[in-house]
Amino acid sequence: MSSGQNSGGLMSSAGLVRYFDAEDRNAPTMDPRTVMAFGVLLGVFVLMLNAMA
Repeated sequence: MSSGQNSGGLMSSAGLVRYFDAEDRNAPTMDPRTVMAFGVLLGVFVLMLNAMA
């Protein structure tokens, strides 16, 4: 590969990796099971609303 050719691979995403790798201690955290349960309950609620209409 020549030095004038930019592949756009890892170097273009290096900033995102650093951004998402940093963990803020003040950030709210949620258990993944809570998120899944909320999604399932929301889906059931939407299905119930569609059944009533």
